[in-house]
Amino acid sequence: METIYLAIVLAPLLGAIVAGLFRNQIGRAGAHWAAILGVAASCLLSLYVLKLFIYDGQQAFNGSVYTWMVSDGIRFEIGFLIDKLTVMMMSVVTFVSLMVHIYTIGYMAHEEGYQRFFSYIALFTFSMLMLVMSNNFLQLFFGWEAVGLVSYLLIGFYFKKESAIFANMKAFLVNRVGDFGFILGIAAIAMYFNSLDYAEVFGRAPQLKDATIQIWGGTAWSLMTVVCILLFVGAMGKSAQVPLHVWLPDSMEGPTPISALIHAATMVTAGIFMVARMSPLYELSETALSFVLIIGATTAFFTGLIGIVQNDIKRVVAYSTLSQLGYMIAALGVSAYAAGLFHLMTHAFFKALLFLAAGSVIMGMHHDQDIRNMGGVRKYMPITWITALLGSLALIGFPGFSGFFSKDAIIGAIHHSQLFGAGYASVLVTAGVFVTALYSFRMFFLVFHGEGPRHFESHHDAHDEHGGAEAQEHHDVKDEPTPHESPWVVTLPLILLAIPSVVIGWMTIQPMLFGDWFAGVLTVLPEHDALGEVGKRYHGQIGFIQHGMLELPFWLAMGGLFVAWFIYMKKPALALEIRTRFDWLYHALDMKYWFDEVYQFVFAKGSRALGGMLSEAGDRFLIDGLIVNGSAKVVDTFAHRVRRLQTGYLYHYAIAMILGLLLLLSIFVIA
Repeated sequence: METIYLAIVLAPLLGAIVAGLFRNQIGRAGAHWAAILGVAASCLLSLYVLKLFIYDGQQAFNGSVYTWMVSDGIRFEIGFLIDKLTVMMMSVVTFVSLMVHIYTIGYMAHEEGYQRFFSYIALFTFSMLMLVMSNNFLQLFFGWEAVGLVSYLLIGFYFKKESAIFANMKAFLVNRVGDFGFILGIAAIAMYFNSLDYAEVFGRAPQLKDATIQIWGGTAWSLMTVVCILLFVGAMGKSAQVPLHVWLPDSMEGPTPISALIHAATMVTAGIFMVARMSPLYELSETALSFVLIIGATTAFFTGLIGIVQNDIKRVVAYSTLSQLGYMIAALGVSAYAAGLFHLMTHAFFKALLFLAAGSVIMGMHHDQDIRNMGGVRKYMPITWITALLGSLALIGFPGFSGFFSKDAIIGAIHHSQLFGAGYASVLVTAGVFVTALYSFRMFFLVFHGEGPRHFESHHDAHDEHGGAEAQEHHDVKDEPTPHESPWVVTLPLILLAIPSVVIGWMTIQPMLFGDWFAGVLTVLPEHDALGEVGKRYHGQIGFIQHGMLELPFWLAMGGLFVAWFIYMKKPALALEIRTRFDWLYHALDMKYWFDEVYQFVFAKGSRALGGMLSEAGDRFLIDGLIVNGSAKVVDTFAHRVRRLQTGYLYHYAIAMILGLLLLLSIFVIA
């Protein structure tokens, strides 16, 4: 089995190397075949291992591949931990990545850097697999940083575009903040546990439950709380939680396939996976759990509100990702790790579907991303329409769809939790259901329904009214083609992703949430088992649906759907009236609560001002003024004085020698 595990992780790496280093020799077709075959091999092997765990009773594997270094008794190793959590993540990552690879053939067909893009996305898959398959903190950190590096390259793929360069630098810097906390957490583990191996650290954790650490002064801090919060700071960066969320919407500057990969199966899910994997540590600190819960619930609700006012089709879906990540994090905060991971899995399928459907619409609309210019696209793009509808229903938690099972389980677990902050979180995640339905179907109705496309019709109306001369001012739209359905390499992944978006929740809720799938993998103390309270009311999928349809979240979802239809389809003028009446709120949401402006002022301008001050005081005055120029001036002055002693007269030198000899004799006699 070790050979299979190595093949799973190395196949995408081989594809990335071939597509990247030999791109000129193999051409565009060779590059996409190399990357796709590598990821496809990894996907098939992952599904084979999943089958072994489900049907053949395969036992977990925990072993070292090789030892990199031993220092002060700590072993730095590369190794794999393959259990049911890992297998689930491997299957999701490779399947979604394979769909994105196939989709990319159609979406990037006419782009420069085609081979480079395939090399990057295959490398992205390898990096995520290294992260989820690791059995120690060293390899976890390698995968953690590798996905960050590749995301930087992919967000800035259009490196000649200034906004893309700004976006990838923003993602890089914000994640450096999170990763600083993350590496401090790992350093604390190495210091106090004297190991980086998961099994050893988790085994020793109960012994250090009451251990304290002094950070400054004489105040004693709980070691577990400090370690868990530091690790979670890393998750806040990778999984884009408030206030380190600002990079994720700007990641839309990258091509749509990478938006789908980042938001669905790779980088942003790393934080959720990491916290769930560290459940033996988090269970020992209720303070850390409450911190995680409050951050997640805050992100779930308040970033979802921003999605209501977005007009870029990809940014609407991006803010949806922020909100759904908040739900997952909130679930982890109430120790419902299985529910958070379950939502991670269901979300991966329908969020990848929604992003790829958005990309299909962008292709059909000739790369216009403004939903205000769309409308009526349904009649031109029927496959994209039906798959986007299925993805949207899964996102809002429509009964029977995958998102219904996972989101209701999270809301129920938070409702039953007794942790500090659970009441606050319960209100926000419940209200967030209405917000999710509103922004999801606002986008869906504006894009696919109504009269339109408005962009196409408005331009043709201008041509009809003003004639050929002014048509030139409207970009020669008289010859502009109407929207069209995407090619099969785009629509096939949409169909294949739509299937699990509908059925995967129904198929897996019992073993993943209320069965033994995560037995021995996740640790939940009895007093924290909020998900167990939900399980007491579980009587099969039908019963879960029936019970859910009597609860408030279902009616809030239906209310959000109805409000979106009424405002944007039935009474479109009402949207402008509401915006005018609540202009202050619209402005706050449109400015994204001014996070970017605050960061720009405090950190960007502040650091430049501090740098200027340090440059003036330190560089110019201290270094240039005193050390460099000052020392040079002292030497020059001294040399100027000394050289006057060199007169060239013999009697001057003779007198100097006699005086020197008398001085030495005097010192000798006195001594």
